[in-house]
Amino acid sequence: MANMFCFQCEQTAGGKACTMAGVCGKKPDVANKQDELTCALIGLARAAEGKKPSKRADELMMQGLFATITNVNFDGERIDELIREVEQEKENLGGAPNFPVEQLWTGDSDVVSLRSTLLLGIRGMAAYAWHAHVLGKSNDKVTEWFYRGMKALGDDHSVEEWLDLLMEFGKINLECMALLDEANTSTYGHPVPTKVTTHIEKGPFIVISGHDLHDLKQLLEQTDGKGINVYTHGEMLPAHSYPELKKYPHLKGNFGTAWQNQQKEFDNIPAPILFTTNCLMPPKASYADRVFTTAVVGYPGIKHIPDGENGVKDFSPVIEKALELGGWDETKEFTGINGGSELMTGFARNAVLGVADKVIEAVKSGAIRHFFLVGGCDGAKPGRNYYTEFVKQTPKDTVILTLACGKYRFNDLNIGEIGGLPRIMDMGQCNDAYSAIQVALALADAFECGVNDLPLTLVLSWYEQKAVCILLTLLALGIKNIYIGPSIPAFFSSNVLNVLVEKFGLKPISTPEEDLKAILG
Repeated sequence: MANMFCFQCEQTAGGKACTMAGVCGKKPDVANKQDELTCALIGLARAAEGKKPSKRADELMMQGLFATITNVNFDGERIDELIREVEQEKENLGGAPNFPVEQLWTGDSDVVSLRSTLLLGIRGMAAYAWHAHVLGKSNDKVTEWFYRGMKALGDDHSVEEWLDLLMEFGKINLECMALLDEANTSTYGHPVPTKVTTHIEKGPFIVISGHDLHDLKQLLEQTDGKGINVYTHGEMLPAHSYPELKKYPHLKGNFGTAWQNQQKEFDNIPAPILFTTNCLMPPKASYADRVFTTAVVGYPGIKHIPDGENGVKDFSPVIEKALELGGWDETKEFTGINGGSELMTGFARNAVLGVADKVIEAVKSGAIRHFFLVGGCDGAKPGRNYYTEFVKQTPKDTVILTLACGKYRFNDLNIGEIGGLPRIMDMGQCNDAYSAIQVALALADAFECGVNDLPLTLVLSWYEQKAVCILLTLLALGIKNIYIGPSIPAFFSSNVLNVLVEKFGLKPISTPEEDLKAILG
């Protein structure tokens, strides 16, 4: 008998579903509580119909969805607390029945597939909306769509209606990504191309992981002048390119490689690690005493930094632990997975469009034959070396745009330049997918053609739910012939997959050699 059901990430057991325990480390009781929370949020959306929910209800809609994303919250007590708050807000609105938990993942396979795809997309959008929220930015249409989308999950629809909902969601998620882009750039400035070292200097330091730039800013402020260096990890790497964060001299470099290597790379690390938003794996005993979580992230027995007044957090326990552990006695020279010790980041839309004339001229002259966007989430399951090999094998007259943590497969490679521009351009976090879309649209405008007519191919890797919402946005924009891997989502039924293949030309990856030949001829 199954203890749980979860098929929302790429690494789900047997490529079908985790039913006994989560491959991510999630226990069945927590998985079931997260299902209960999801169904309570559907109830909240039902109760809110035709009414004005409170600000706290809006926050709970985002936080609750965010807490159910893979590698975010493993703490059952925190999930219980969210359920209690959701139920209270629901009653404040007059009450409504929750969606039956036992029906969440059961029923007609195509309906379950379409419902799951929409739910997982909404979870991804909740992450983006929350990051914008903590910076004081919101969009009424996005907020209202959380309620519309969650209520829709509990209603009956035809297959065509489900597909329409997915496209509607994809368009609203574009607005949410634009909101987050505006929140980040108005707060921290537009990213600029920046070199980042992988070496760690001697002395006390703190590693900060996740995606939340607001938490990093507060940590940098609170460590200023204390003799503590700060190093990014995983999706925090692009923080080095923001002017308002770059100005802190103790933001030194990047520690480690992709998120899935943390249990090995954090083993006995003489420094604390702060997890801001997702990417957490169950900590090993050798470093569990120096792991801290904050915001929606949680793990049983791990120290949590709560929200303070006016959003200000007290990171003094993290700072004290850094001073106590003291760091290494001498500089440590680490590398990326391919042996490189220098990473480039900061090629967001402003940076790329700032040299658009050079790019356009290079295309017209034939110096640039093709663009590849090789991006998305990384993971530990075999087969992801495809992306390393793909980038290595791309011809010298092609450019690699990248974003999200999948870039750790190849971002330490030096594959040369074209016209003074590096062939690999890191556009930022998965949260920065808006940048990539804007560059594609600007290039299409410059060449007076559609995006699908550009010499541009998207080669995407997926792991969790933010990748789902990005994919739905790309499809809603009419972008076709996207290569996706390393495997097809378990929540795509064969019929739903066939529709996506036929309607949008979605292509499962094969081998780098075969795919490059198909793309370039």
